[in-house]
Amino acid sequence: MHPILIEAGPLTIASYGFLFALGVLLAILLSFRLAKKENIDLKIFADFIFYVMLLSLLGAKLLLLLTNLDYYLKYPGEIKYLLTSGGTFYGGLIFGAVFAVWFIRRHKLSYRQLGDIAGPALALGHFFGRLGCFAAGCCFGRVAAGHSHLGVTFSSLKANSLTGVPLYIPLYPTQLLEAALNLANFLFLLLWYKKRKFKGQVFAFYMLNYSLIRFAIEYFRGDPDRGYVFGGMEQPFSSLSLPQLISIIGFITALVLMKGFKKKGEKETHIQR
Repeated sequence: MHPILIEAGPLTIASYGFLFALGVLLAILLSFRLAKKENIDLKIFADFIFYVMLLSLLGAKLLLLLTNLDYYLKYPGEIKYLLTSGGTFYGGLIFGAVFAVWFIRRHKLSYRQLGDIAGPALALGHFFGRLGCFAAGCCFGRVAAGHSHLGVTFSSLKANSLTGVPLYIPLYPTQLLEAALNLANFLFLLLWYKKRKFKGQVFAFYMLNYSLIRFAIEYFRGDPDRGYVFGGMEQPFSSLSLPQLISIIGFITALVLMKGFKKKGEKETHIQR
């Protein structure tokens, strides 16, 4: 774990920021490459990417604020640190998706086309983002009680001061596990993109896969920054966190989208014949 990648005089580059930026850059490059294959106007697509990123960042920070509202009301001075935090992924995803719906309707673009482009790009960017989380020490796992051989031990005082990650205790490596699963999701989606049976199928698979990934990972998370619908961190396997609730909704939505996209694809094939 190295929260600071480079520190030379006044120049400080955080590992999380670097990996996050790298993930965003590669995701953008991939999405432009796929957009070109889909014959989408790249100027309009550039505007789409810019505003989706901006709104997603805002949404990520807002959901982090709301899920820890009691803490920030008690310590309002801590709100300024939201500017340097990554935020909550689902908050960014929801805000980005809402804006995407408006933008797509305004410019009469295809939901299914843009969704199939977004799926692999999101998974790729998220892979690098979780590597950044591991480097920074955020989004850490619960104490690996009885499974210390599976745990990772953090020792950086800087990371502890920034994220509150417990030191010198074996924790489940939730960041690395989710990074690996996001990478697997990316590879699957990229391969499936080449042989998709109908437009929108890749995006529906992204939602299905990530909903399952996040729901499972939540059982092993140890940071308290996610909020709980009922129960709490003291009973991780009998409680439901806010991201798990969103995952359930996302999974059901993905199934509905998959069915609807398939019907549209069959209708288009029938018309072409």
